Amino acid sequence: MSLQFEFPTNLTAESFIGKLSHEAAIQPALRQSSCKTYYDSFDWRLYSNNITCEINQTKSASSLTLRSIKNGLVIAESELKKVPLFSKEFEPGIVRDILAPLLEMRALLPVCTLDYEIYHLNIINKDEKTILRLIIEEYSQFNNRVFLQPVKGYGKAAEHMVEILTATLGLTATDKSVLLTALQSQGRKPKDYSSKLNINLDPDMRADIAGKYIYSHLLKAIKVNEQGTIANTDSEFLHDFRVAVRRTRAGLSQIKGILPANSSAYYADFFSWLGQITGPTRDLDVYLLNFESYKSSLPASIREDINPLYDFLLAKQKKVQKELAKKLQSTKYLSTLAEWEQYLKEPSYKKPLEQNAKLTIKELADRRIWKVFTRVLEEGGAITDLSPSDALHDLRKSCKKLRYLMEFFQSLYPEPQIKCLIKNLKGLQEVLGDFQDYAVQEDNLKLFSEEMMALNTHANTFLAMGVLVQDLDAHRCRARRDFASKFEDFKQKENRSAFKLLFAPSKPHSHQH
Repeated sequence: MSLQFEFPTNLTAESFIGKLSHEAAIQPALRQSSCKTYYDSFDWRLYSNNITCEINQTKSASSLTLRSIKNGLVIAESELKKVPLFSKEFEPGIVRDILAPLLEMRALLPVCTLDYEIYHLNIINKDEKTILRLIIEEYSQFNNRVFLQPVKGYGKAAEHMVEILTATLGLTATDKSVLLTALQSQGRKPKDYSSKLNINLDPDMRADIAGKYIYSHLLKAIKVNEQGTIANTDSEFLHDFRVAVRRTRAGLSQIKGILPANSSAYYADFFSWLGQITGPTRDLDVYLLNFESYKSSLPASIREDINPLYDFLLAKQKKVQKELAKKLQSTKYLSTLAEWEQYLKEPSYKKPLEQNAKLTIKELADRRIWKVFTRVLEEGGAITDLSPSDALHDLRKSCKKLRYLMEFFQSLYPEPQIKCLIKNLKGLQEVLGDFQDYAVQEDNLKLFSEEMMALNTHANTFLAMGVLVQDLDAHRCRARRDFASKFEDFKQKENRSAFKLLFAPSKPHSHQH
């Protein structure tokens, strides 16, 4: 049974209450001016899990409500003056327990705000007992709503009221949340941002045109994350910004021969610079995000001794974040990005000069993916227990290139197959990524301790950091040991045949190298 109903277009709350009073016994309505603000993360993590989060403020009270999108029912409520930015800042309790695992490191941001009048009505029986509660929300921009709140023991009253509302008064049951309606009126829709790549290509598209289409898609991600990165709203803006930059760089280096060489080199330089200037902030973000797990890896007796490291990292992060914000507002950044946007919008030549531009995107995708896949097999196959760690770093870079190519072009291949191959590659990437991350974190902690010595940090902190370095080293060695078996999995015949089937050239290219 639906519990929310939409008014017909011209029905006001006052005249609805008047009409309803002929059908049922009502206690006088309580009316308040109210303001509703919907909150979610930038990438709609609550909405994607079928939850809306709203703050309702009247003169006298302010409360947060989590509702199910499916039926409008309240999942959790709490009195709240101000909305914390992060779930860990909520008071312990059900609201925090629901939000924390969904939001993780993302900030809770206002999505839209609505002013409305709220009416509380009680339906009573002959004994003047309340048998049903109605909440009416009267909006100026769109149709009003009424929500039924059944009272225990009086289920029939709610069913009877549904009958009155729909048959007699002409309301319609709705499961569309007010949020959807509000967003539509602003020309937006939920989930209008996701960090997942979703590019639909036509296999017969000319390669250079498809390339520009991919770059435009990535440019949108860069621009949409720019302000959140500058403001340091949460760490995920910079993360998504960097991923879009890295993907663009991989495109410029891997989707070869479709743009004029001088343009390609010019923009590759620019995106490489963007990668460099965003690196230090991201590294520190990661240490701050990992800090709790660092702490819990230490023996309980020395756990608190590591706290000064947190303050040190936070101060450092603030400093490099300020420098980054400056660079992202600089002429160099803004004008080059605008040039790139302009360049992508220019119509492509009827007869492109670059050799690969004439290919269809499917032909080019097959060639590039197959080539990088064979390189991954060669590089990985050459690694032994005695190989230097650089060999694993190089392999990791090749795997990343392969992964980006497969993600760019996944719409060109049957979904189950390409998804499965990407998943197999992910397994190999994870172990290589861990190996690299532990090594970098180990080195950086050593550098940090040198800097902290100059700050007269307590000796116990250095002891705790030493234990942490040892722990990271053990993890790094484990990742190194796991590599061999992960690579064995990746190069097994089944996986190679699946790659061959999807990407390998059908006729022998003996003359091509």
